[in-house]
Amino acid sequence: MGLMDKRTLLVWLLRALVMLVAIPVHEAAHALVSAKLGDTTAKDRGRLTLNPMAHFDLLGALCMIFTGIGWAKPVPTYASRFKNPKGGMALTAAAGPVANLLVAFVSVLLYKILYYTLPASAAINFLLLFLEYMASINTMLAVFNLLPVPPFDGSRIVTVFLPQRTYFKLMQYERYIFIAVFLLLFLGFLDGPLYLLNNAVWDFLMWATSFVDKAVFALAGVSV
Repeated sequence: MGLMDKRTLLVWLLRALVMLVAIPVHEAAHALVSAKLGDTTAKDRGRLTLNPMAHFDLLGALCMIFTGIGWAKPVPTYASRFKNPKGGMALTAAAGPVANLLVAFVSVLLYKILYYTLPASAAINFLLLFLEYMASINTMLAVFNLLPVPPFDGSRIVTVFLPQRTYFKLMQYERYIFIAVFLLLFLGFLDGPLYLLNNAVWDFLMWATSFVDKAVFALAGVSV
């Protein structure tokens, strides 16, 4: 087995490990906020859990491992059960990407702390690589899901600003829009915009955790 094959297997392994955290956190966040706002449908169906098996879609999981882009079983949400249907849907939708961004933030924070404090070894290098993938994939999932088109979470957030008739008109074509977006993605047409958005979020995470770098440099007597 060549070096490239080993590297590919490592990437698949890391994606699979990250998926065990990223997808359950995303979907459970939807279920939690939905329940808090009055719609307990997802909770009643066992989706308010970090158990990966409650959320995984087989095809979506395989796509995540082998391509880096995937999906889970959608969390059932009924706007009519919220006191404020539009606001409830928007907050529930935003919960998933926000949860992924929090995981990405913690991952970057842990990466920096471990990088500065632990001696290099094969085990530590693997852990650091895992945290790097955890941060990057969670960032990617958050950005991707915030696309303002159905069926992504961003479309539910946009409903706050759209007339109800326009929103339901878009939802009629949700399946076709979903297919079109994935075609554009796999053909590379979304690479540029997604790259810029991911970089913007990554820069923010670096800035938000820069206090770790400053503390280390201060202890070392290095001015920054």
